[in-house]
Amino acid sequence: MNQASRATSVPGFFNSSCLNGGQDDIATYDCVHSVTTRIAMDAGGGIEFLDDACQTCSVPIRHPTIGLNECALFCAVIYARSDQQMKYLVTGAAGFIGMNVSLALLERGDSVVGFDNLNPYYSVELKHSRLNRLVAKSGFHFEEGDLADRERLPTLFAREKFDAVINLAAQAGVRYSLTNPHAYVDSNLVGFVNVLEACRHHEVKHLTYASSSSVYGANTEMPFSVHHNVDHPLSLYAATKKANELMAHTYSHLYRLPTTGLRFFTVYGPWGRPDMALWLFTKAILAGEPIDIFNNGQMRRDFTYIDDIVQGIIRVSDRIPAGNPDWSSEHPDPSSSRAPYRIYNIGNNQPVELMHLIETLERNLGKTAVKNFLPMQPGDVPATFADVDDLIRDVGFKPSTPIELGIERFVRWYREYHKC
Repeated sequence: MNQASRATSVPGFFNSSCLNGGQDDIATYDCVHSVTTRIAMDAGGGIEFLDDACQTCSVPIRHPTIGLNECALFCAVIYARSDQQMKYLVTGAAGFIGMNVSLALLERGDSVVGFDNLNPYYSVELKHSRLNRLVAKSGFHFEEGDLADRERLPTLFAREKFDAVINLAAQAGVRYSLTNPHAYVDSNLVGFVNVLEACRHHEVKHLTYASSSSVYGANTEMPFSVHHNVDHPLSLYAATKKANELMAHTYSHLYRLPTTGLRFFTVYGPWGRPDMALWLFTKAILAGEPIDIFNNGQMRRDFTYIDDIVQGIIRVSDRIPAGNPDWSSEHPDPSSSRAPYRIYNIGNNQPVELMHLIETLERNLGKTAVKNFLPMQPGDVPATFADVDDLIRDVGFKPSTPIELGIERFVRWYREYHKC
């Protein structure tokens, strides 16, 4: 690791310039990753950088403190961004990831229009509870609607004039796609092309959208890399997510629309989805009911905590992709292009054995699960493991929350939410 000092104005990462033309390079960092350092107001009215060392490479970080009397308008932003407020459209805003991304954008001073159809795939009450957290915030406005409604989006885009779009709305779930395929076509294909068309015609600076680790399908080479071929999906859900990546590339190529797809790896945490394993296991264990363990427990997942996912999404959204000048049509790299197009994995880079997750959950709940071992479920895969080297290289961030801490936080939230 090159430990040469870098100023706060590291391009594409962090800008702590004063808005009134005051101090510019108010602090130096010892590595590019240290732009992730947390910021808080200290008791004396200054701004202090709280981390002792870079979380990625362990290089020490200096601790400058700036008194606000030296500069009345000091701008310090947690995520990589410009000094100007942005207006975002976040689709799927009542969803697990959408709510958390919207909250983070609002906390840093951006305005957010949340869009969601509030479909009953899982508890609408939970979705409303998430929305209640958002509508209480200044700068948030909610629009209920369906992305498959072709007439709705152009009107919304023309009125709001979004700077950027984060598309997290989708029909989720591998197993549900086996019995309700048309829901995936309507939301993930028709809805997505409507988003692309709206972005194309209304000068959106960057479209960031959710893909999935499911696109790796029949691949067995680990860790899964964005440079691998992903032409063998094992579920319709996975196929629609791969189709999203191809559709986005087409618009990046034809219309120079900057697009970035993010392959999420098993996202979990407070306010999560009731159809995910961690929620299902927790509910069943507390009720004394058996839990279904597929492939006889021989499963590994790259569980990724929600806070890491949110930070990754926002960092990537703030980095508008350019064409890759080294891209070769003779040896095409699936993760980039000569067009303004990128694909990244966002995963913890530390696969967890399913049985270890269950044991950790049992400890936090203080109860032992009744286990029902079953064969592999159709459409599922035995293991996932994210290669995040490209994410680290381009935005200086690597997810790192350990499963033990993430489950502890989830259980605490679950008990509080359900009063159990």
